[in-house]
Amino acid sequence: MSGMQDLSLAEQKKVIMEKIQHRRLTKRKIFQRILLITLGAILYAVGLEIFLVPNKVIDGGITGVSIILSYITGWKLGIFLFLLNLPFFFIGYKQIGKTFAVSTLYGIIALSVATTLLHSVPAFTQDILLATVFGGVTLGIGVGLVIRYGGSLDGTEILAILFNKKLPFSVGEIVMFFNLFILGSAGFVFTWDRAMYSLIAYFVAYKTMDITITGLDESKSVWIISDVADQMGDAILNRLGRGVTYLKGEGAFSGDNKRVIFCVINRLEEAKLKEIVAEYDTNAFLAVADITEVRGGRFKKRDIH
Repeated sequence: MSGMQDLSLAEQKKVIMEKIQHRRLTKRKIFQRILLITLGAILYAVGLEIFLVPNKVIDGGITGVSIILSYITGWKLGIFLFLLNLPFFFIGYKQIGKTFAVSTLYGIIALSVATTLLHSVPAFTQDILLATVFGGVTLGIGVGLVIRYGGSLDGTEILAILFNKKLPFSVGEIVMFFNLFILGSAGFVFTWDRAMYSLIAYFVAYKTMDITITGLDESKSVWIISDVADQMGDAILNRLGRGVTYLKGEGAFSGDNKRVIFCVINRLEEAKLKEIVAEYDTNAFLAVADITEVRGGRFKKRDIH
């Protein structure tokens, strides 16, 4: 007997664990993560202390609860942000992993410190609409940076993951329920117009966060089924400069063999692609979907001469 068979069961487990263990982050990657999570936490704190909180507008999640409790008790916002999010550090460690948990803990500490330091800084504007929009944008960029680099500034989603295992609702639906309840509470603590402004701030922050995480150069996957797939694929290749992949398909109803075109484009090329499809086959089946990330392959656009 040789190799793994010569090892004891404990030694075999150790070897297997070493093989599947994630590679350690380089010092450069660690520094980059710390820097950008810090920047994200500071931007989030600016959105809260410089725009939203002075104008009695809140965000969703644990942050919204912290703002309400800070207003009622008179305690610093940073205290509640740290104390209420701390349990989710331990939950995140068990549910998602050590790297996420450590990044989240650091982000929460940085956010708590930043909000405390910015608490005495006067608001940039007293215009409620400007504060809502710019506060939402700043929050979205901040939390988007933190999520993009492996952390979190709010434990609501982690809590939703736990509830998702026991309730017949998706994580997104549970988060939405929590946030509607929290944002609605602003109407009782502040005023109902502030609750409505809070909904606007939350929506702006959500959309900005989405753009920050996925980037402005949003990619789309395209599936086309046509009887002239070869000609259409050549046109996409030559006129858009995008590579295509041909897949074999079979119609469930007709039993006919079909050629399926798959390709990835950016959002600015969608109109041109639809024009090409309509030009070659008005009856073609076309499906377009958003993609959050593209790696590998030959996605880089080919030059057209």
